[in-house]
Amino acid sequence: MKLSRVILILFCLALFGGCASSSPRMAEVRAFAAQSPHLGAYHELTERYRTTYQREQPFLSPAADLRERQLDQQRQASSADFAKLQTGVQAYMQALGRLAGDNQYDLEDQVKSMSSGIKAWPDSGIDERHVNAYAGLTRLVTRALTRPAQDSAVGELLRDGHQAMEELLGAMRTLLRLYDKSSDNEQKIVLGMLETELPFVDTRRDRLLLALSRSLQHDKQAEYHLVGVRNTQAQQNLAAIEQAHRALFNQIPQQ
Repeated sequence: MKLSRVILILFCLALFGGCASSSPRMAEVRAFAAQSPHLGAYHELTERYRTTYQREQPFLSPAADLRERQLDQQRQASSADFAKLQTGVQAYMQALGRLAGDNQYDLEDQVKSMSSGIKAWPDSGIDERHVNAYAGLTRLVTRALTRPAQDSAVGELLRDGHQAMEELLGAMRTLLRLYDKSSDNEQKIVLGMLETELPFVDTRRDRLLLALSRSLQHDKQAEYHLVGVRNTQAQQNLAAIEQAHRALFNQIPQQ
């Protein structure tokens, strides 16, 4: 009889655990975590921002080159922290998915990357509020790794991480606007130089140079258009993630 009671208890625990992970709310949390790859557009634009000077340099005057080289030093120093914002938000989303019963996420490397924190970059719109939010989210994700998959753990992480998540998504939106402004400036430099110099090319003697320059001009115009589209998509992805996160947060009992 005792063995039968133990088997019955284990069966009930497994049944209840399965019900928790298969509940509609847990399915919504797993679906939310599955949106984390949509942050890839932000990552691509961060990397493009970091390499701005490499694309601009052939088109710069000596005076402009000195100015842009100094800006490049700032971009190189700050871009690692800008990229970490995506790491933190993605780790939080996937930690929620893991607590909701999705075992595909291995967060140890992400948590290790987050442990060094980020610095404030006031000129770019990243201040101490965002630094503290990132540190807080790091602690929450680290703690989540030791928790079993269950509804209460999901609710606790949503409740404790909501404000930090809002802050970091806001920081990423601010940076996307910075990236867009930087791309516009790069476009003015590159296309401006081509538009200024092309009229002076000797169409009879330098036909090949003219053809190559016009081809480059066309390619660059298409490139900057696509970057603008990608930035808009990244903004939309952040808005969708924020909306879905807020909907999950509003479902949990508030203490």
